[in-house]
Amino acid sequence: MGILSAPASVDKREYWGFSLYDWANSGYVTTVGTVLFAPYLTSVAETAACGRVGTTDDPCTTNLHVLGLGISPGSLAFYVVTVATLLSALVLPIVGAIADRSPRKKLLMCGFAWAGALAACCMVFVTDGRWALGALLLFLGNLCLGSSLVVYDSILIDIAGPDDRDDVSSRAWAFGYLGGFILLAINLGVVTAHDALGMDKATAVRLSLLSAGLWWGLFTFIPYRKLKNRPPANVVQVGGGNLIRQSFGQLFATLKHVRTYPMTLLFLVAYLFFNDGIQTVISVSSTYGEKQLGFETQILIMTILLVQFIAFFGALAFGRFAKRYGTKNTIMGGLVVWMLIVIAGFLLPAHQIAPFLAMGAAIGIVLGGTQALSRSAFSQLIPRGREAEYFSLYQAGERGTSWLGTLVFGLVHQITGSYRPAIVALGLFFVVGLVLLTRVDMRRGITEAGNTQPTVLV
Repeated sequence: MGILSAPASVDKREYWGFSLYDWANSGYVTTVGTVLFAPYLTSVAETAACGRVGTTDDPCTTNLHVLGLGISPGSLAFYVVTVATLLSALVLPIVGAIADRSPRKKLLMCGFAWAGALAACCMVFVTDGRWALGALLLFLGNLCLGSSLVVYDSILIDIAGPDDRDDVSSRAWAFGYLGGFILLAINLGVVTAHDALGMDKATAVRLSLLSAGLWWGLFTFIPYRKLKNRPPANVVQVGGGNLIRQSFGQLFATLKHVRTYPMTLLFLVAYLFFNDGIQTVISVSSTYGEKQLGFETQILIMTILLVQFIAFFGALAFGRFAKRYGTKNTIMGGLVVWMLIVIAGFLLPAHQIAPFLAMGAAIGIVLGGTQALSRSAFSQLIPRGREAEYFSLYQAGERGTSWLGTLVFGLVHQITGSYRPAIVALGLFFVVGLVLLTRVDMRRGITEAGNTQPTVLV
């Protein structure tokens, strides 16, 4: 069996539909969320505030004014992600409750995906001081991404049994990194050769943002065609009324009885902390490399390409490690590596490419594996019939929607005027997440949720 082929017990058509949504949305996550948009929006905001783009030697220190508040242009993108995720805490659980009651999960997922793709396409218009438009589109794109992933993650339980979820989840993440790698490589060529293509660098960046939206939207048609809709399973009826009213009732009932699943909730809190750290490191890496270490956009894209390439194999390797050492133990080992990465980031010298690339390689090894295994481990702890609702809480700390990490990073930068103490402050999230994860009894949690114990020790 090939390393990316479907496990024997999983429907091949649905396996490909599930895996290729990771391929589709990774175009947005890498090109927009990770590499290009935060530095580009920062440059647009700095030009609006200072009349020029700040540099490492001559930074822009004039604040923008939003609703009477002074906002550093260098922190704008991170505050936008923070606000989007705070709203997600209210919106995504309702999306999840609706999805659990809907017989059209794939349409719900794809609808959010296409709305987010449209927002990404419109980023091509962010120029000439339109930083407010850019902030709005980033807000909408992240909110739609999180909403689509709530439904998407819950579909993992529909298509794969307990013994296959680590494999399916890891391979889907690997597909995502491969897709992100390919699109980012194309965009690297466009940004690098902008003069030969007859355009300035800003135009090349904006066209790359447009390509990410098109990639996300067009490839989403594959899961729309291949995934199956299923009737809701074991959904508890709470009160009367329409679907939305029923969904609110289901959500409140779940929160009321939350103590019934202590291991599920403990895992969720642990994940919230360590994934905030992961997502913040990824989302700030390009800004850190450009504004603190002085690298050009081409170097940043090359580094992210290296991360994507290595992460493809890292996700597959972590799936194999989980079979031998257990899912939880493998995740914990990955968190130790993340702690070492943020310490190394603090010590990186400016303008030195080799150490920066080495840190990128280390990120690639643990990036996909920790996230893929976290998703499959959490799926084992969810009571049947509430998959999307629980994954909506899980998505509060998912890729590109972390809020506490970006808030801490933005505040530390605003207070100190440097990104170095901001990057090392993120180590606290990995420490707290690891400590909490050591207290999770996976076997007990699976039993409490009423699920089948997998053959492989988790």
